[in-house]
This record gives sequence, C-alpha cells and structure tokens, in this order.
Amino acid sequence: MENRAPLDVIATSLRRHRARAGLSLTEVAKRAGVAKSTLSQLESGTGNPSVETLWALAVALDTPFAALLDPPRPKVQVIRAGEGPAIYSDQADYSATLVASSPPNARRDIYRIVVAPGPGRKSEPHMPGVVEHVILGSGRALVGPTDEPIELLPGDYVAYPGDLPHLFQALEEGTTATLISEHV
Repeated sequence: MENRAPLDVIATSLRRHRARAGLSLTEVAKRAGVAKSTLSQLESGTGNPSVETLWALAVALDTPFAALLDPPRPKVQVIRAGEGPAIYSDQADYSATLVASSPPNARRDIYRIVVAPGPGRKSEPHMPGVVEHVILGSGRALVGPTDEPIELLPGDYVAYPGDLPHLFQALEEGTTATLISEHV
C-alpha cells in the first residue's frame, strides 16, 4: 500500500500550474499563505504536504485540487482499497485518496475518505461554485456546512456548497466515505 503523497507528481504539477498562471514562487506562496521555502521544497519533490497546504496552493493557482495529484492514467483503471495517492490532514486523523480526477471537459474529482473519530476536518472554502457530494460507506459522521453539519449513516448522501466552510467529523471508528468534488 502506498501511503506517501505522490511527491514527484505534485512537484511537476505545481511547477506546471505556476508557469501557466505566470506567477513567481513568492507570489504563489503569498497567495496560499505558505512559506516560500515550503513551496520551493514541494516544487523540488521534497517535503510532506498536508491536505490543507495543497488546497491552499490549488486555490492560489486557480486549479482543481486533483490537478496537483493526478498522474496520467491508462484507459482502464483499477484502484484497490488501500491503494492510490493518499494525502493526510494536519488537523484530524483524515486521509483523502484521489480515485479519479476530472477528465478534460468535465468538472469533478472523486476521493475515497477514511476518518477516525475526533474533532474532524474543518475545510476552508474552496474555489467559487464548488459543490461537494458525500456518500457514507461505513461508520457514522457529521458532514456539511460547518454551522449546520448533517449526521450521515451508511448509504446516506449529502450535497453542500464546497465554497463555504465545511466539516467532516467521524463519530465512530471505521468511518469511510466517497466524496465527489464538483467544479461548476
């Protein structure tokens, strides 16, 4: 099982998206609220980026989060449970594994989420127009807008604005979900 962030893919993606945006290392770091040295390390393929750092960089570069993680894929793709590029949170026992990024001319990314009970992962607003869809696979969780999260049981579905502060908080061990981030 590969638990390390796909650092070479992230490094290449960050450099490509920064060049596309015509921004300096200093400007992207400033917009994302991260140290210039952190961005430099990530662009050189070192460091250990958190979900929060990568989201901030994606927003600063005006690019979908998944575009920083997704290497080229074959036409038929199988990702077994426990495999794939996992990114971990600094805030909670939370991991997000990119299952499928949005293909050209489509605007959605799919993640497998694994969360342990605790304070939960509070997410800052994403790019304008983002909607998140969650289907709980196992366990029990509070999911949705930070001010009004919804309790989900296995098989439950919720959609909420991803461009507002939101929360994913597991209420019991073994909580898993599928999250679809839709970019409108």
